[in-house]
Formats: sequence, structure tokens, C-alpha cells
Amino acid sequence: MKGTISKGRLWTARVFSGISILFMLMDSIMKLFKPSFVVESTVSLGYQEHHIVLIGVLGLISTLLFALPRTSFIGAVMLTGYFGGVMATHIRLDAPLFSNILFPVYLAILIWGSLWLRNEQVRKLFSLQR
Repeated sequence: MKGTISKGRLWTARVFSGISILFMLMDSIMKLFKPSFVVESTVSLGYQEHHIVLIGVLGLISTLLFALPRTSFIGAVMLTGYFGGVMATHIRLDAPLFSNILFPVYLAILIWGSLWLRNEQVRKLFSLQR
């Protein structure tokens, strides 16, 4: 039986999802079109130019899976892995903690928060009680 959730909770979940989906779509699509500033910034992170499209495709697939209700959980898992790679890259470069290293954590909180708000199974998964 599917429980009902309040309009406030549903809209908060939608806003959380929307922010993270829009950011990731923009990031992934920019990697597919490779404007010069994306190429320069990605190469400065230590990646070769031919890696940019692959990174964009992986981000786009994960984001699309998250955006679709039936596959949102697997998309969230895949994005969490993607964000781990982003964090590792920034840690390796001694980037600033709160603006660069933790930015993927902020997105992950929005993603998992949106699932927690609208999905009872996710709430049970992350429950501190039995």
C-alpha cells in the first residue's frame, strides 16, 4: 500500500530533485558540446580532452535514470558514485573544501533527500529504528 504524502513534502522533494537534475543536465550537456571553458577546466583537473564526452555521457545517463520515477533509486546510486569521483578529483588537487570538495555532497543530499521525502522504502532504508 502506498502512503500519501503532504503537498509540502511532495513539493520540497520536487524542488530538491529539480535543482539537482537541472545542474547535472547542464553539466553533462556542456561536456557533450565541449565549449572551450569546459575543455580548459576539465583538462586543468587532470583529465585528457577525449575523456570529457565520456564523463558527460556517464553523468547524463545517471541523471536521466534519477529523473525517471521507476529508475530514480538506481540513478541516485549511480550519481553518488559519480560524485565520489568528483570529490576524489578535487581532493587530489587540494581544492577548497566547502566550495569544491563538498559541492557534490550538497548535490547528493538534495538527491537522496528528495527520494527520502517521497519514497517510504527509502525512508525505511535510512531509518535509525527497526
